[in-house]
Amino acid sequence: MQQADATEKVIIGVDPGTQVMGYGVISVKGQQITLVQYGVIHLSKYTTHELKLKKIFERISQLIDDYLPDEMAIEDPFYGKNPQSMLKLGRAQGVAMAAALARDIPIVEYSPKKVKQSVTGSGAASKEQVAYMLEKILKMELSKEFMDATDGIAIAICHHYHANTPASAASSTGSKKSKKGGWGAFVSENPKRVK
Repeated sequence: MQQADATEKVIIGVDPGTQVMGYGVISVKGQQITLVQYGVIHLSKYTTHELKLKKIFERISQLIDDYLPDEMAIEDPFYGKNPQSMLKLGRAQGVAMAAALARDIPIVEYSPKKVKQSVTGSGAASKEQVAYMLEKILKMELSKEFMDATDGIAIAICHHYHANTPASAASSTGSKKSKKGGWGAFVSENPKRVK
């Protein structure tokens, strides 16, 4: 009888949006990454921002109930020139995070550049390059119609890669559910940048 030496961890990755929100759910056992589910939440059909936020909360809550992720990785809203768009995107991200927080799921945020760099080696990679590398990592073909969903998968995989770094392992030794990343990890990884 073979002993189970690797525990399974389920990660949900979320690419926030106000028109389309992408998500990807992966399972990690040891270093083996398996895609569990991916898709998009279409929000453009809802007439008000409040209805969109309600739908995001309901759908992310349902995904959490269906797949029971151990952790959520979510993309930071990027800084644009339109403050109103940034505010709406931040609200969308916050509602997705609230769905995870309501179920005590730890959340880690990653910049779009960090996600691209983690998956492709280049922080300036295109969506197509990210999707291509995900197919190589997962050893399967992904649907081209779900580019926002592939971003969600990339965020989850980025989290898996960074959750296994020495800095995150050192910061998470105290508690199984401790938050990886964040300010503490930044300080420990970049002591010369903090004054």
